[in-house]
Amino acid sequence: MEKWSLMTITVLLALTVRWAVSLGSYSGAGKPPMYGDYEAQRHWQEITYNLPIRQWYFNTSDNNLLYWGLDYPPLTAYHSFLCAYIAKLINPDWVALHSSRGYESQPHKLFMRTTVFVADLLVYIPAVILYCFSLKETSAKKKASTCALCILLYPGLILIDHGHFHLGLALWAVLCLSHDWDLLGSVAFCLALNYKQMELYHSLPFFCYLLGKCFKKGLKGKGLVLLAKLAGTVLVSFAACWLPFGTDVEQIMQVLRRLFPIDRGLFEACMFSSPPTALSSNIWCSLSVLIKIKNVISPRTQLKLSFAVTFLSLLPACIKLTVQPSLRGFKFALVSCALSFFLFSFQVHEKSILLVSVPVCLIINEIPFMATWFLLVSTFSLLPLLLKDGLLLPYAVTTPAFLAVCLASFSILEKTSAEDLQLKAFSLSLKGYVSWFKSFPRIVRSLFLLSLSLMGVLSVLSAAAPPPQRLPDLFPVAVAVLSCLHFLLFLVYFNVVILWDSKNRGQKKIS
Repeated sequence: MEKWSLMTITVLLALTVRWAVSLGSYSGAGKPPMYGDYEAQRHWQEITYNLPIRQWYFNTSDNNLLYWGLDYPPLTAYHSFLCAYIAKLINPDWVALHSSRGYESQPHKLFMRTTVFVADLLVYIPAVILYCFSLKETSAKKKASTCALCILLYPGLILIDHGHFHLGLALWAVLCLSHDWDLLGSVAFCLALNYKQMELYHSLPFFCYLLGKCFKKGLKGKGLVLLAKLAGTVLVSFAACWLPFGTDVEQIMQVLRRLFPIDRGLFEACMFSSPPTALSSNIWCSLSVLIKIKNVISPRTQLKLSFAVTFLSLLPACIKLTVQPSLRGFKFALVSCALSFFLFSFQVHEKSILLVSVPVCLIINEIPFMATWFLLVSTFSLLPLLLKDGLLLPYAVTTPAFLAVCLASFSILEKTSAEDLQLKAFSLSLKGYVSWFKSFPRIVRSLFLLSLSLMGVLSVLSAAAPPPQRLPDLFPVAVAVLSCLHFLLFLVYFNVVILWDSKNRGQKKIS
């Protein structure tokens, strides 16, 4: 009962923070002609409610795809339709075809925020709570409520569209796999993937982990049966989601073209533009400070280059997970592969870092220092977008609060030894350099404090100092480049942990 009481307090605190932040400004308020992401969500409700399914993804006189056309998989559209049905009952003006464009009112804002809140309550938060209760490392200092508090107070998901429904579904998938409910986990992940195509960031670890389990069980016996069941589950799940579009090949192809807009090029943001833009912290945007990649490489070549680099960067972790499947390795591979996609893949939005952050939250109890550091950097990388959407004050409050909670909960500055960072096996493999690791904790702490200082200074400059007139994007570019350097180092770190992990501590034997 005590555990549940603490968890109830934790959830209420997290919900209070979420609701307080949601009552502030929203993206694009009062800024025609596009009005921002808030209008995108509202417009999808307008389209899905008023138009037949066959027109949802096509450009027509009633559906201008240049004005927030649907570009997410069918489950997002179905969710929008459900919300639109409720909105119609409350106030038909909210989803009236054409005339509702740019609709802004306090009752409608409350409705939209409530739909997000309900999605969190039904999907994301229960998954976090059950996951934290399922952890085996719940000693006196690492109670489920403490871990849940850190995860639920992660600023990134609070500040940026905190109703990421697909992330909750992905968490349910991880939770199911941790209890060996592989078929249910497959269904949950298929639903996540059919809600947002960016869940491809997590797809390879799921595939490799389940395939590895099949190999371990033997492909001439139980493994073959499991493989057949998994394949059937995936096919049925996708068929159910795509059923309204499955009767017409052109419908399917049009949806796929909307989901994967190859013709847009490697990335969309421009360097040193006016007005300033929010930039993704991936390698291609950062390199464009020095090399104008989009000007020297054709779009098709950019796509091939992006695919090749992404594939090579995630290959080691995927091979290791397939050969040695373990739940611990699976969670670390989710982080590594998602980070590879974020850094090197095609058309990366700055908000996609949240797809890396959520798996990092899942291992915050195992490597609290590095996980906290990563989550702070991921929030910092969103700073230009937060400033653009008027979220400076929530950012300035939630980020230090998150750091304080992690410091109090995990004593992270005391968890910087090679063993605490899961690097003991790696340090022992460097036989001639083992002595160097004696000063490793001090070096890591110094780098962490330097990182915090740089992020703090750049945050203040971005918020308060006017950029040079000739370089209006100076601060967003600096944020993107600094964040990208951090993420590259984190990618190396997570891959080292994965490749040198031979113990698979605390894992159930797969038989």
